[in-house]
Amino acid sequence: MPYSHHSHSGQFCRHATGDLEEIVLEAIRCGFEVYGLTEHVPRYRTEDLYPEEAEIDLQALHDQFNAFIHEAHRLKTQYASQVTLLVGLETDFITSIDLDQLESLLERHRGRIEYIVGSIHHVGGIPIDFDIDMFEKSLNKQSGRSERERMENFLCSYFDAQFQLLQRFHPEIIGHFDLCRLYHPEIQLSDYPRSWELLKRNISYATEYGALFEVNAAAFRKNWNTAYPAEDVLKIILQYGGRLALSDDSHGPHAVGLNYHRVLEYLRREGVAELWFLQACKSPNKAGRNIQAVKAPDEWWNHSFWNKWL
Repeated sequence: MPYSHHSHSGQFCRHATGDLEEIVLEAIRCGFEVYGLTEHVPRYRTEDLYPEEAEIDLQALHDQFNAFIHEAHRLKTQYASQVTLLVGLETDFITSIDLDQLESLLERHRGRIEYIVGSIHHVGGIPIDFDIDMFEKSLNKQSGRSERERMENFLCSYFDAQFQLLQRFHPEIIGHFDLCRLYHPEIQLSDYPRSWELLKRNISYATEYGALFEVNAAAFRKNWNTAYPAEDVLKIILQYGGRLALSDDSHGPHAVGLNYHRVLEYLRREGVAELWFLQACKSPNKAGRNIQAVKAPDEWWNHSFWNKWL
């Protein structure tokens, strides 16, 4: 049952390492059966480029993404006998331009982008996962007379942006659901009533159309004691009947399957009995993509795959 639905390579992402083929070969070596390749979509304004992209022009980013799709499908064919590779993308939503352009990008690559990891990385046009300074800048940009009010408004902005993304594109995988507290994992989101209601709205909506919520191992690399989402959000997802999928969110060969043993421990501790994964199918889903969620075998935690991590 070893699956991952979210990954990046240094070949197509400046804050990752390694070529895409190196990622694939490491996934094969680790025993993954299904492995998703999901580079970031390009940005569409120079002010939205990350610091490591300063010397890249916008057209080069678009060309890079097109090259990723081509290379991912080449690898999908070449290694089909050893691993099932899924070709997708991870979203960015900075302004409405990004959503309009994503619609065009999906149309241009119709049939070649198999699924979407729907993620939010910006609030108020500022990246919240680049470093603590940018996170605090985004937080302090919010209105409010107190730090608590600003945090509440920050969280509301995050979950409202997430909801827009869900409504418009119905991503098959919901990426790192609670990235909004990346630098403050101790925060209990239920302490912020307005944003907590928005969070539950989003979980309900995504569950109704059939999304999978990724259990993302990258949180452990960020000094969390859980995966994304943390316990409070995970409990709501399960309460609403949401379904879970595994992701390593690797940013290089060294991170393929990294901390999966801790994910296993976390899920067993929280009483998770079911996992799901994506599989190609003939009939289109709600978003018009030919991919569906499939339930992993019962007693997934007993699969021999886990032995190499324990």
